[in-house]
Amino acid sequence: MLQKIGFLPGFNKQVTPTTAEGQWIGGDNVRFRYSTPEKIGGWAQLGEEYLTGSARALHHFVNSNQVKYSAIGTNRILYIYSGGVFYDIHPLVNPSGTAITSAFSTTNGEAAVTISFGSDHGFSKGDIILFGGTSTFGSITGSNFGASDFCDKKFMVTTVPTGSTITITMPSNETGSGAATSGSITYFQYYHVGPAKQLGGDGWSIGQWGGTVAGEYTTTLNGAIDASTTTIVLTDASLFPDSGTSYIQIGTEEISYTGISSNTLTGVTRGVRNTTAASHSDGDTVTNSSDYVGWGNPASGDYVIKPGTWTLDNYGTKLIALITDSKCFEWDADDANATTTRATVITGAPTASRDVLVSTPDRHLVFFGTETTIGTSSTQDNMFIRWSNREDIEVYTPKIDNTAGDKKLADGSEIRGAKRGRDAIYVWTDTALFTMRYVGGDFTFAFDQAGTNCGLIGKNACLEVDGAGYWMSDNGFFRYTGKLESMDCLVEDYVYDDLNTTSNQLITAGLNNLFGEVVWFYCTENSNVVNRMVCYNYIDSSPQRGIWTTGSLARTTWQDSAVFGRPHATKYNDSGTQASTESTFVGGNTDGITTYFEHETGVNEVAGGTATAITSNIESGDFDITQTEKEGVTFRGDGEVFMSIRRFIPDFLSQTGNTKVTLNLRDYPNASQVSSTLGPFTITSSTNKVDTRARARSVALKVENEGLNQDWKLGTFRLDVQPGGRR
Repeated sequence: MLQKIGFLPGFNKQVTPTTAEGQWIGGDNVRFRYSTPEKIGGWAQLGEEYLTGSARALHHFVNSNQVKYSAIGTNRILYIYSGGVFYDIHPLVNPSGTAITSAFSTTNGEAAVTISFGSDHGFSKGDIILFGGTSTFGSITGSNFGASDFCDKKFMVTTVPTGSTITITMPSNETGSGAATSGSITYFQYYHVGPAKQLGGDGWSIGQWGGTVAGEYTTTLNGAIDASTTTIVLTDASLFPDSGTSYIQIGTEEISYTGISSNTLTGVTRGVRNTTAASHSDGDTVTNSSDYVGWGNPASGDYVIKPGTWTLDNYGTKLIALITDSKCFEWDADDANATTTRATVITGAPTASRDVLVSTPDRHLVFFGTETTIGTSSTQDNMFIRWSNREDIEVYTPKIDNTAGDKKLADGSEIRGAKRGRDAIYVWTDTALFTMRYVGGDFTFAFDQAGTNCGLIGKNACLEVDGAGYWMSDNGFFRYTGKLESMDCLVEDYVYDDLNTTSNQLITAGLNNLFGEVVWFYCTENSNVVNRMVCYNYIDSSPQRGIWTTGSLARTTWQDSAVFGRPHATKYNDSGTQASTESTFVGGNTDGITTYFEHETGVNEVAGGTATAITSNIESGDFDITQTEKEGVTFRGDGEVFMSIRRFIPDFLSQTGNTKVTLNLRDYPNASQVSSTLGPFTITSSTNKVDTRARARSVALKVENEGLNQDWKLGTFRLDVQPGGRR
């Protein structure tokens, strides 16, 4: 007897496959449209080059001439994409450049080059340095490296030996005898953003060996010490913390101190963090270990290494670009030769903030988690909000004749993020949700607490669509539509039981309004790179059942289709490299690369000029001989008798190329699934029926594609099922 197989839309991973009868239990690269599963759309690379580091923010906008721009902030460089080309507009600490002499030191057979500045430089490991043109270059004695190797080229800082020197890594080794502080050049320093990854510090966990961090400062010991010496003199202490309790590491010993007098540490305590005081020689390496975690100590929030992130928005034709916990910059797309102009610091704006956005329609620039004293970064308060005068992003001091102002929130320890909504700005702390509405008059903005115990898990894990705010919290998914709602999620345990909560600032939410989807991209427990996604379909979901899917699509940023017509997103490869011929090339890049994609185009992945198949699949829960019908689901039964399945009739609303159908058989709930003897079955658009000769107490259906140029949208399958006995 032929019977239709009906399944409710969305995945249910909260129950066993047997309990999920009449439901889908999982899959990859699929979505539900009009309650029917289909393969997701393809994506194609935009631009022919790769970006340095991991993209952390993506924003689309247009200028007065309707030229479209995409701003992409990686953990190292701020880019503009337009017309198929990437432009580096990253702000410079020294916009006019700084000339240095006796600049280069090299060693025969080595790729490392030491750059000497003659004074404190302010670079951290991983920062970007750009060298000036040939007119600023003075030849190097004893080296095969010349002007063409440095001029107009960018490098990533490899190490920071002292406060006045750094090392960079060349693409090839020195073949000359070696240079000793020779040559001259002009350099430009990029503003520091931060690491590509967010790591905890446990010595044997996801951090570096010994709980170390990337970008630490080092110097040398000026004078030998024994195990009891508390007068410790460094060769150069200029870049070491000089207030509060800080730490250094010499060999295997950790030493704490509370201050610095010239280059001498004060308030010294030897052998801390479960280490033993020891003797050390003059010239031994001294490392700033203030952000390390001691051996065997668990990682905590205090020792999580924050990743380098941005917030991007536009104030009319001006791009607003904030480096998290640092300065805010502007770049005007209407300027002549805009793509050859770099972003610059916004005059008068706060210099340390967690987030920023432009309020509409009133046009204030609002900073979150910012300074109580403008221009003094040490006064940054994680719960403090400050906004500019209306239509003037350079004025922030409240006066009787302007609308600038400030507000400190009360519930929580830090503002986690903010989003502009249809009728209010949503502001999340780590524990609560607030709304911020423009009211004009003396108060400018009114603040209301909209929810408690619903804080935001990470800065970018939230969005607003059609008057509703959606976000991911530390303990579930939430929505705000005028009232706070905890969203029922049938994949919640699957997501949260395998979530890397240390990397919470890497979680990003994206909107795909073409299909009514809110997507969160996140890191799984054993990964510190985004590698999973969870999606909610806000159009097809009902109050009785939300439609959720999960998958392996990994994107570090996502921007909806409003400006460019299709969604754009970025993919990070932490081991990827750039070709030296690329204009985006950075010498010595150890942070990996980002690829920029346009989504919902074609059915394959197209990158580097090569098309790769996007594999997709969906699998149902177990079903057995029909006993009753409930909620429109065809197969309901108790497994009293075995099923004998003679054939099935495939049904696809659309199909390109082949699909593979598997009947997974199981005799008992705890037994392993096995494919039917004749399966899996290859289905073409001309396949009318498939003979199966399968027998089991329960059956699950799996539909997938594996090849290039394949696409499918499922209809309603029918199985020819008969009772097959009780054993």
